Amino acid sequence: MYSGSIAARAFCQFRGLTPTVVAVLAPLHQPNTGQLFTSGHSAYATPLGTIPIAAETLQQLDDELKTHDLHLQRLRNDHEHAVEIELPFLQRVLKQPFQLLPIMIGEQTIPVCRALGSSLGKILRDKNALLVGSSDLSHFFPASTAQMYDDEMLARIEAFDAEGVIQCEEKGLGYACGRGAVAASLWAARDLGANNVQLLGYAHSGQVSGDISSVVGYGAAVIYAGVQQAA
Repeated sequence: MYSGSIAARAFCQFRGLTPTVVAVLAPLHQPNTGQLFTSGHSAYATPLGTIPIAAETLQQLDDELKTHDLHLQRLRNDHEHAVEIELPFLQRVLKQPFQLLPIMIGEQTIPVCRALGSSLGKILRDKNALLVGSSDLSHFFPASTAQMYDDEMLARIEAFDAEGVIQCEEKGLGYACGRGAVAASLWAARDLGANNVQLLGYAHSGQVSGDISSVVGYGAAVIYAGVQQAA
């Protein structure tokens, strides 16, 4: 399945890292009244084991968000998959135990996502932390159209243009269900010292199914601090 193989290209970059906290940012696909959400449970469980919620860090984030007139609503027994789907990858590549900071975004607007990114940058600054933004790209367009939209969205990501990622969908130039998660990750990463984005791969579902009349796009990128290459 291409979505898994593309995602794995990003997660392979984490080998050798030993974060104590992993923040996974994702869209909230299920209808709910509110802007930002997190789990009301104490842990997530997969067949590979249990991952505890970083309760203290989560409270620190909630306190910081309140300075932006935002707060985290706790969800229990929800069906959101965009956080959970990333967990087995993390459990495979990270050999040390870690705690999870799950954030689901209901309102993927620039003000909300910028505030989330800024708040994450502040509370993670003194922690050994890793950021993961969970999103697919365009959905259910013919492959040629999907490629056009996905190229535009990936160009905004590669340019480290958090605001442009959200505006890309608002202007109908590209699509990503988790555009807010990607944008907030970019804002947080920049505050934490990152200055580069490298695209690692792209594919669409038609390359597996053979049906190119209606595909879903997938991309992988890594955000990092390093010396920029000369053009």
